Amino acid sequence: MEHMEHIHPFPGGNEPAAIAVQGVSHSYGRHPALKDVNFSVPAGSIAMLLGLNGAGKTTLFSLISRLFGIQKGSISIFNHDIAREPREALRRIGIVFQSRTLDLDLSVKQNLAYHAALHGLSHAQTKQRIEAVLHTVEMETRLKDKVRSLSGGQMRRVEIARALLHEPRLLLLDEPTVGLDIQSRASIVAFIRKLVANQGISVLWATHLIDEVDVRDHGVMLRQGVVTAAGPLQAIMTHAGTLTVEEAFNKLCRKVELQEVLSHEP
Repeated sequence: MEHMEHIHPFPGGNEPAAIAVQGVSHSYGRHPALKDVNFSVPAGSIAMLLGLNGAGKTTLFSLISRLFGIQKGSISIFNHDIAREPREALRRIGIVFQSRTLDLDLSVKQNLAYHAALHGLSHAQTKQRIEAVLHTVEMETRLKDKVRSLSGGQMRRVEIARALLHEPRLLLLDEPTVGLDIQSRASIVAFIRKLVANQGISVLWATHLIDEVDVRDHGVMLRQGVVTAAGPLQAIMTHAGTLTVEEAFNKLCRKVELQEVLSHEP
């Protein structure tokens, strides 16, 4: 049974989609985590991947970043298939995972330099890029400070800076504001939106927090591994006949639940 609501497709010109996910399914043993997932994110935009905990957001990010192999379907980054052209695809991606991955006992500079080395940047490139990304995230004054001296919001900014070091075209954010206070959350959200506006980078942002979403964003709504709707959020709301993103999300989830119940009736 087809669950996904066919909303008007993402607008786009000649540039390929930042990410195109086609027919992706993934299971852990007998437990399906993703079921025939299809969506695309236009270049230079923010797409919010909306889903409650356990919806499959982190599994999807693990497939995009090749932490897991794709069992079924395909994922392309700016037309580079991650299975056939992993190097070309991955060098266009910057990732901030939900779990903190900075070394607390190293300085901000040391953390970034280690990541730059993994990407094969030269010493001169590393110095230049570290200065540039720390300026971008407004953390240049903390260059020599140990990470453990930073606040939670500042650590997130450093992780975003690290993800930007190799100048990716697509930024993946997996619940980046979890555990932050309200002010730090708002600061990160505002910063990412400014980054997209100023640099034209594309963003796929996984979250379960509706207040991080703007109706002008694109959206991918995920419920228990099933995409219930994908497209411009304003169009999704209009299609669902609701005034808010939250109402649209809840309504579409209930519709899928009803379809599943009816499909299992004798």
